[in-house]
Amino acid sequence: MHAVVRELGAICGADFVRPAGAADAVAGVPARVVAAPGTIADLVAAVQVARARDLRVAARGAATKLDWGAPPAGVDLIIDTGRLGGVWHHCRARRFVEVGAGTPVRLLQRRLAPLGQRLALDPPAAGATVGGALAAGEVGPLAHRFGAPAQQLLACSYLGADGALHHLETAAGPPAAADAPGPPAEWAARGAVMVSATLPVTAVPPARAWVHRSVWTPAEARDAAAAVSAAGPAPAAVEVDLPAAPPALLPRRRGRVGPGTLAVLLEGRAGPVRAQAAAVCAALRGGAALSAEPPAWWGRYPFGPDEVALRLTVPPAHVAAAVYALRDVAGAGVPVRGGAGLGVLHAALPGRWPPERVAAVLAGVRAVLAGRAGSCTVLAAPPPLRGLADLWRDAARP
Repeated sequence: MHAVVRELGAICGADFVRPAGAADAVAGVPARVVAAPGTIADLVAAVQVARARDLRVAARGAATKLDWGAPPAGVDLIIDTGRLGGVWHHCRARRFVEVGAGTPVRLLQRRLAPLGQRLALDPPAAGATVGGALAAGEVGPLAHRFGAPAQQLLACSYLGADGALHHLETAAGPPAAADAPGPPAEWAARGAVMVSATLPVTAVPPARAWVHRSVWTPAEARDAAAAVSAAGPAPAAVEVDLPAAPPALLPRRRGRVGPGTLAVLLEGRAGPVRAQAAAVCAALRGGAALSAEPPAWWGRYPFGPDEVALRLTVPPAHVAAAVYALRDVAGAGVPVRGGAGLGVLHAALPGRWPPERVAAVLAGVRAVLAGRAGSCTVLAAPPPLRGLADLWRDAARP
């Protein structure tokens, strides 16, 4: 690959092309070369070199989700989009911003905050880039009100597998062309590299408040979320945290706090937020508390790098059924966390479990959820389990 390094170095600059190291693996598959183009023209030229040499290309932002998805057949070249980050165009009056795909979401939020604006994106992965959040479909608490990242996308530019630069206007903005590609995760899997994204910005809310209440069972969490929905206020987010400890094993005593928590975020002007919080507390009945800060688990995944990371998607009315099905099939307590009002939950299976047990759990849960218009997607798995073929059915690929 020395010739490839020299050729790419002539395009991107010698300091921005190097042989890949141990940390440059994609889902455990080692890469061979890493290149960081500094301009769109350099990116186009680099991908054209890859096409001419029949190199397999993967895009990388902040590398927060390089272990997500099924292992690729091979990776010859990683295109690092970090140098293509930054704000390209910000229209405060029309409330949108165009940014490089390699821009970290949190950095962009800090850039917008002094202007009284924000993105309605809060991906749980620390350091997630705009392109990574879009490609992986990362759903944070704010998706309850504003939708998933792809649903907010107004337009994007991307380098297709054909080596040409394309511009896509999505359904969220002007009508898309009839032959436009599908959602970011779909066309990214076909070899496209996102270059930029145009997203709406919203005003930073002057007041925020969290109402939270402990819950003992998934059914209680579901009913509490339904009570919030029926109460009238439109919350910005409704999240639930259900730790691994099986509630049946914890004796229920008067005054004892339940093992799980339902939390509701309210945003807006101070007066309406206070009124909405009072209405939510009343809807949740006894035990509800008001806080100016989120719970410690808010906006965080329940899984670690050594666990099998799952995403359960189901209509909100079936959230409890999804959690019960997962725990029943697993035969053990499984931590679950996510959008109780949205129906997008994340869960963790122990990475030490043998492949046949993980496969059985996935088959059982998927069978239950399929009958409820739901799905179970594996986001990531530790190395001993990555070779399990059925693991990656409907897998997300950032």
